[in-house]
Amino acid sequence: MAGVKLIEVKEEIMADNAKQAETIRGELHGKKTMLLNLMSSPGSGKTSLILRTMDGLKGSFNLGVIEADIDSTVDAEKVVAAGAPAVQLKTGGFCHLDATMVRQGLDALTEKNFDLIIIENVGNLVCPAEFDTGAHKNVMILSVPEGDDKPLKYPLMFSVCDLLLINKTDYLALSDFDINALRKRVLVLNPKIVILEISCKTGAGIDDWIDWLKKEIEDFKK
Repeated sequence: MAGVKLIEVKEEIMADNAKQAETIRGELHGKKTMLLNLMSSPGSGKTSLILRTMDGLKGSFNLGVIEADIDSTVDAEKVVAAGAPAVQLKTGGFCHLDATMVRQGLDALTEKNFDLIIIENVGNLVCPAEFDTGAHKNVMILSVPEGDDKPLKYPLMFSVCDLLLINKTDYLALSDFDINALRKRVLVLNPKIVILEISCKTGAGIDDWIDWLKKEIEDFKK
């Protein structure tokens, strides 16, 4: 319309976020600190995976954690009690983290000599996939109780991730979850994604996850 100035708010927000994300990536790369963005639905096992990861990396790599939740400190408390530095970001209603929020978390981690920092993003399969956090790797968890149809409903999340962890495989015998169907659906969206099957409860497959993570850290530091 003549005389009307149009401002594409979302495009401007995304552009600003992308600049901040690239700055974070560059700074952390210079410090040889890999940043990993962990995403999933609520209750899929993000915190449980982080606790398992802490055990798996103990003695090999120095780990820090940025926890995000709409209104809670419970996850950060668990991580600190288990022995890793952590900060909790309360998003106050925001259903995702962006690069500016991650910057606040990084600044709040008082110890600076990290090999790996894990972001536990807000539990959501929609918004977190849209915002670049500055992470070097994106990982998502899909738990068996959620069903194998999630790639059909939330394709972007599966498209932006480097690794998919299928968690709670100990429930497979009680479920009609079809792992082969899931794999086919995911690989159509993202042919390069790595898919691992794990159970944070029993420990099954956790060694495969730790081996993948160690190799990624080592390659990052070269």
